[in-house]
Amino acid sequence: MSLQSWFSGLAPFRVSSYKSPQVSLTPSLHFSRLSSPWTKDKMALVPYDAEGLGIQKFYKPLTTYKFVNHTIQIKQDWKQLGVAAVVWDAAIVLCTYLEMGALNLQGCSAVELGAGTGLVGIVAALLGAHVTITDRKIALDFLKSNVQANLPQDIQPKAVVKELTWGQNLGNFSSGKFDLILGADIIYLEETFADLLQTLEHLCSDHSVILLSCRIRYERDQNFLKMLGNHFTVHEVHYDLEKDVHVYKAHRRNHKEDL
Repeated sequence: MSLQSWFSGLAPFRVSSYKSPQVSLTPSLHFSRLSSPWTKDKMALVPYDAEGLGIQKFYKPLTTYKFVNHTIQIKQDWKQLGVAAVVWDAAIVLCTYLEMGALNLQGCSAVELGAGTGLVGIVAALLGAHVTITDRKIALDFLKSNVQANLPQDIQPKAVVKELTWGQNLGNFSSGKFDLILGADIIYLEETFADLLQTLEHLCSDHSVILLSCRIRYERDQNFLKMLGNHFTVHEVHYDLEKDVHVYKAHRRNHKEDL
């Protein structure tokens, strides 16, 4: 299936009318403040129960997944790299969505933004895509180690790890080069929204597809979707009820849609 034919039969998702699901917080639910090179000492909250079970999974040095008939073992490093070095539910849901086969990735040129552990990029490569897996410089060695450990030798040339800080040195990436832009749980710091949007606009051609997976935690998350909707046509294509994660698909607006 071609990238453009993937849009057939889908009604546009109207971001302006979107309301996040109601979430009730039980008295036993608490929140943990995150501090890492990514949050820049800003407040980023992760829910956990009274025993702290919700964040225990982040302290595991190794997590194992099964995608594309491959066992994938992802290293985590919460203590050193914080939010960038653990597997978030949005990454698992996006990998599951890719594996469902809504899009044929064979030979596709893809880029993952804010890759963190690299799980999404690894799965995209296993599905046949040529993937550029990106994150900030501080995370690259960690990211490379996961990619190299989980891709067979014959697939490794299809995956390149490269530095990308949103909004900076975008000339290092050819404008409109990629068929597919991937991002899992990269919408959480409001101060990065303008740079992220600029980066998406640079990377996209008229035929590119963007897939973003996220949990809608705060009003600012909805605000980014509205910003995105001002420049791209946005659809919600998948929702994982158990993990409360949404997958959005976007592509550049054409002149007919603007009329």
